[in-house]
Amino acid sequence: MESLVAPVLILLAVVAGGTLAVRALGRRKAARSAVPSGPAPTPAELARTAAAKLSEEEHRRLYALIAQGQAMAAIKLYYEATGEGLRASRDAVGALAAHPQPYRSPEAAPATTEDDDDEPERFPYRYRAIASKGDVTREVSSNMLNDEIYGRIRTLARSGDTEAAATALTRHSDISMKQAREFIELLED
Repeated sequence: MESLVAPVLILLAVVAGGTLAVRALGRRKAARSAVPSGPAPTPAELARTAAAKLSEEEHRRLYALIAQGQAMAAIKLYYEATGEGLRASRDAVGALAAHPQPYRSPEAAPATTEDDDDEPERFPYRYRAIASKGDVTREVSSNMLNDEIYGRIRTLARSGDTEAAATALTRHSDISMKQAREFIELLED
């Protein structure tokens, strides 16, 4: 009988440990599901939010690091500037690289619409738009373009309004109308 006491005690300890582990996992899962999770922000929204958290100098330095291909240094800069976690900083820098944002001071008015007759806004970075079809490739590089404006130009081109698309492209770059039409032709598909 004494020879069974030790194995029974070991079995009871394993069962008790397993029960505690299951309860802990259940609590952790319940805590995660209790946090309301809304829809995840789109990368463009994340980029806008991330850019708003930076000072003008931090914004300029961050985009300089992104332009130099120094992603780790850019993430470190964002992490130190905002105090967010490493994963959030990595996601923010990735969104800022994919969707460049101009610096806006906290009291800046909302951006003007493209329909205004004023000069287009100049951004602190150069945006590259590339279109190709077959062996033909065209590139437009301008500091008056960004994802939003280029998206509107592509939408105009794909909807068949090539003149409006070409006009918008010349307005937001330093290319001629002929070059803009050639570029838009590659976007029409």
